[in-house]
Amino acid sequence: MTPTLVRQHSSSHAGATPHVDLRARARDWSEIQERMLVPLYEAVFERLDVGGDTRMLGLGCGSGLALLMAASRGAAVTGVDSRSPELLALARRRLLPGAPGETGAAEGQWPSETGGTRARAGTPRLVEGSPEAAADPTAPAFNLVTAFEPTGCLADDSERLGELLARATPLAARGAAVVLAGWGPPERCATTSVLRVAGKLSDPLRGAGWRPALRDDLEEVAQRAGLRPDGSGRVACPFGYADPGSAVRGLLSTGLFDAAVAATDREQVDKELAEALHPHQRPDGTVWMPNVFRYLIARVR
Repeated sequence: MTPTLVRQHSSSHAGATPHVDLRARARDWSEIQERMLVPLYEAVFERLDVGGDTRMLGLGCGSGLALLMAASRGAAVTGVDSRSPELLALARRRLLPGAPGETGAAEGQWPSETGGTRARAGTPRLVEGSPEAAADPTAPAFNLVTAFEPTGCLADDSERLGELLARATPLAARGAAVVLAGWGPPERCATTSVLRVAGKLSDPLRGAGWRPALRDDLEEVAQRAGLRPDGSGRVACPFGYADPGSAVRGLLSTGLFDAAVAATDREQVDKELAEALHPHQRPDGTVWMPNVFRYLIARVR
């Protein structure tokens, strides 16, 4: 994924697949799937020399692993996510351990920045809502914006990312780095064969199924957002699971198979996933799928 096969979570309160335990899904994402993109996070942070002078805004921060990694390098981090209170609750546990109201955070009831609670200087900030909600007129502008949720999976993900960037870049300083991520060429991603299950089972009329990544996805998004490209790279991000059951849970936690579940049923999707994963299962029962992800660094004009 990660943020981590990619994450494309349904809203907790609208349009979610029926009968989904959203807390269990958030745990599966944070415990199984999110770590798959750690090599991507590390490569980007190393290339941009993320450290004590970095003021980072993480878009779609989810359960906060990328924020935690940046904070461990000394960065001041702010995360924003509008789609999953369950994931934000996990991010608060990771980034604000022992803070007042931690029990409430576990229940998804943590006071948000928009509700008047303000973190101490240097304390990670986690905001539920749109990027505008992360604005802090008392703090310097962000000099790093990350959108680590990889594009190139759903028919409309590039458009949605462009809209998100349009809201976020006014909060960034001129020349700030904006990082976009995406799947690499399908022939270099073993998970492509598994993701095809989502496209095969989804109702094509809904336009919600998986699609293969295109070579210029990231560049086109950056161009539409008015950003100036300033380098790119590829990172190996293998997906490894302890067993097929863990693989299915991790993949389903991304939300990429929600349309397939809605068009058929969970039992059918589980069956098709198990069959697609079989070629990637090792003799010891583990599942291993080599993948390559791309990232694009762009600059705010």
